[in-house]
Amino acid sequence: TGLAVGMGLGQALLVLLAAYTVMPAKDPLLNICMDAKHHKTKPGPEGMLHDQCAPWKDNACCTANTSLEAHKDQSNLYNFNWNHCGLMPPKCKSHFIQDTCLYECSPNLGPWIDQADSSWRRERILHVPLCKEDCEEWWEDCKDYVTCKENWHKGWNWATGTNRCPWGSMCRPFSHVFPQPKDLCEKIWSNSYKYTTEHRGSGRCIQMWFDPAQGNPNVVVAKYYAWKKRSSPAWMEDVTPETDKAVCALPWPVLVLLPLALMVLPERAGGCGSHGWGSL
Repeated sequence: TGLAVGMGLGQALLVLLAAYTVMPAKDPLLNICMDAKHHKTKPGPEGMLHDQCAPWKDNACCTANTSLEAHKDQSNLYNFNWNHCGLMPPKCKSHFIQDTCLYECSPNLGPWIDQADSSWRRERILHVPLCKEDCEEWWEDCKDYVTCKENWHKGWNWATGTNRCPWGSMCRPFSHVFPQPKDLCEKIWSNSYKYTTEHRGSGRCIQMWFDPAQGNPNVVVAKYYAWKKRSSPAWMEDVTPETDKAVCALPWPVLVLLPLALMVLPERAGGCGSHGWGSL
C-alpha cells in the first residue's frame, strides 16, 4: 500500500512538472507594445484598422483612430507634413504610410525597443533589420521626390505648428539626399531601421509589407532575434533556435518537490536539456 501511495505521489509530481514545462514562459521581448505616444499598453485585436494598417488587425499595438490618422497628409499623430518640398507622389507616400503602420501597430518590434530621450515618448525602436526588398522598393518609389533633410526626426522649423524646411536648406531629389537605399532606411529616422541583405520570408528580417492571409511573418523574426539577444556573444550564425520549447526554469515549489519525485520514480525521470525536459 505504501508503495502504491508513493507511486501515486511520484506520478502526481511528474504531472505537475510536465504542466509547468509545457507552458512556454512569457518572453518580455515578444508580443509587446513600446511605451510611446499613441501605442496601446498591450497588443490585441483591432477589427477596424484602416487600409494599409489592416494587416495588423488580428493583433495590434495601434487603435483604429491611429491607423486612420496614419494615412493623412497632415496627420494629427505628430503634425507631420509629408509635402514639405512639394506634393509627395502617391507611390512614395504609400511607403511612409506603411512605415507608420509598422511603427504604430506592430507587436513584433520588442527585440529592438530602446530608451528614448524625447518629451513625447519613453521608448523607440533602434536598428530594426528591414528586409532588402522593403528598403529598396521604398527608395526606388521615392527617389524622384524632393526633400530638404536627411534626418526627419529633428531639425525642422516648427514655427507654424507643422514641420517646414529649416531656414537656408534646399529641396533636393531623394537620390541626392539618400544616394543608396541603405542611406534612406537608416538615416531618415535616426537609425530606427537597419538595411539588410536578408529577403522577405527568410525569417531574418522585418517586413513592412506582408499579406495577412499568409500570417504575420514578423512573429518568427522577433522570436529569432529575441533568442539571439539572450544568447551568449559567441553564438553561431548557423544555429537555429528551437522556438516554443519547454523552459527549464521551474518555480521553486516544483524544484523543492523534484527530488521526491525522482526518488519515487527514478526510472521515469528525464534530464533537462538545452530547451526542455528530455523524456516528459
